[in-house]
Amino acid sequence: MIVTCVHVHVLPGRIEDFREALRMNYKGTSAEPGNIRFDLLQQSDDPCRFMIYEVFESEEAVRLHKETPHYLRWRDMVEQWMAEPRKGIRYEIIEPSARSSW
Repeated sequence: MIVTCVHVHVLPGRIEDFREALRMNYKGTSAEPGNIRFDLLQQSDDPCRFMIYEVFESEEAVRLHKETPHYLRWRDMVEQWMAEPRKGIRYEIIEPSARSSW
């Protein structure tokens, strides 16, 4: 599995626009065959900061996700709403182990 946390810092005047765009991207991404999780989080003490927790079953699923119309639309739509470039960080899963079920 491929786990990435994407950190996004949004301009103050664009928070609601960004949330709406996130929901649109969520609907498309969560329906993708290779998607396992796609959680959208907003920081409690700073509403301009968001994190997307995404889990895909393979590198191929990640690649295909980045070619979908909903992702490309989201990426282009929100780019100007960010206070700084978004940052995706890959993580290795410790638990649950591959033997555990999601």
